Amino acid sequence: MLKLPGLIDPHIHVREPGQTHKEDWDSATQAALAGGVTMILAMPNTKPPIFDNSTLDLALSAAKGKARCDYAQFLGAGPDNADIAASLAPKAAGLKMYLDSTFGELRLDDMTLWTPHFEKFPKDFPIVLHSESRTMAAGILFAAIYDRPVHIAHVSLKEEILLIKAAKEKGIKVTCEVCPHHLFLTLPPPLPSPIFGENGGGLGGGRAEVRPHLATKEDVEALWQNMDVIDCFATDHAPHTLAEKDSENPPPGFPGLETLLPLLLTAVDDGRLTLDDIIQKSVINPRKIFHLPEQPETWIEVDESAEYEIKAENQFTRCGWTPFEGWKVKGKVRKVVLRGKTAFEDGKILAEQGYGRDVRVQEME
Repeated sequence: MLKLPGLIDPHIHVREPGQTHKEDWDSATQAALAGGVTMILAMPNTKPPIFDNSTLDLALSAAKGKARCDYAQFLGAGPDNADIAASLAPKAAGLKMYLDSTFGELRLDDMTLWTPHFEKFPKDFPIVLHSESRTMAAGILFAAIYDRPVHIAHVSLKEEILLIKAAKEKGIKVTCEVCPHHLFLTLPPPLPSPIFGENGGGLGGGRAEVRPHLATKEDVEALWQNMDVIDCFATDHAPHTLAEKDSENPPPGFPGLETLLPLLLTAVDDGRLTLDDIIQKSVINPRKIFHLPEQPETWIEVDESAEYEIKAENQFTRCGWTPFEGWKVKGKVRKVVLRGKTAFEDGKILAEQGYGRDVRVQEME
C-alpha cells in the first residue's frame, strides 16, 4: 500500500449556492475524499457569485454545515468591488479574476477594470487569473507592472506554457496549473492518448465542451514536455448533469475530483510522471502558492497495483457522469485519514457533514 499526503485541489466548482442539483458542499467534498483530496479551494462564479461580504458568508455558512474535507472559498473580482474584496482577503482563498468573458458581477470588460484589483488586493494573498492566450499575456504584464504574484488557471496551449516559461525565466512572479483533461484529452474527436491509447476516444458533442477548450495533440505534448514549468495539478471540477451536457446548449465543464489521482498514478506507471511530481504539484506547491496550512495527521493510502475501469456509477459527484468513463487506470484510493480521523475507507465516506474546516478561519484563530 502506497502512503501519500492528502492532496490539495486549488480549483473546484462546488455549485453552491444556486445550482445544487449539479453539486453542493456535501457531494463535492465526498467526491474529494474518494479521490484522495483532503483540501479544496472553491471558485466564486456561483449563483449569486461570491463577490462581497454577504455572498462570502452565504457560501461559508453552507460549507461549515456540509463540508466533509477542509476548504477555502475564493472571492470574485468585479468591476466595482476592489475595496470590498481587499478587505475580505484574510477570509478568502484568494481573488479570482475572469479576464475572459463571464457573467454578472464578475464581468471585467476591459483592462481598466483590472487595475484597482492589482493595486489594492494584498500582495500576500493570491490572485488567480482565468485567462487564455492574449489575455493571459496581458495578465502576466500586469503582474510585472505591479510586482505581485499571479497564478494562471487551467493552462492548455503550447503558446501559453511557453510564455509562462519565458516569464519565469525573466523573474516575473507567475505560477500556473494544468488540468488532467488537458493532459489526457485532445480536440474532439479525441485522439488516442499517449498513455491510455484508445481510451482517449469516445467523448464528443456537448460532453466534450469545456473551457478552455480541449486542445490539439501538439498542445498536449507541449504541456508534457514542459512539466517542470507547471506548478500545480488542478481539476477545475465543474459538474453539470448529463441532461445539461446532452442539451442543445451544453454548458462547459467536466467533473474531475475522483479521477485526478488514478489518472496521474497511471501516468507514473507509464513513466511520464513520478510520485514526487504528484506530491510537489498537488501538495507542496499549492500549499506554498496559496499560503495554506499543513494538515496534521493527514494522509491517503493507495493500492498502486489495483487496475480497474473508471465508472460514473461508482462515484460520489452528484452530476452522474465522467469524461473518462471506461478508462483503464492503475492505482486506487483505499483509505483517507484527515486530521487523525478515517474519513474514507474501502469505498465508504466516514467523515460526517461539517467535519471539514475553513482553513482561513483556522489561520486566524
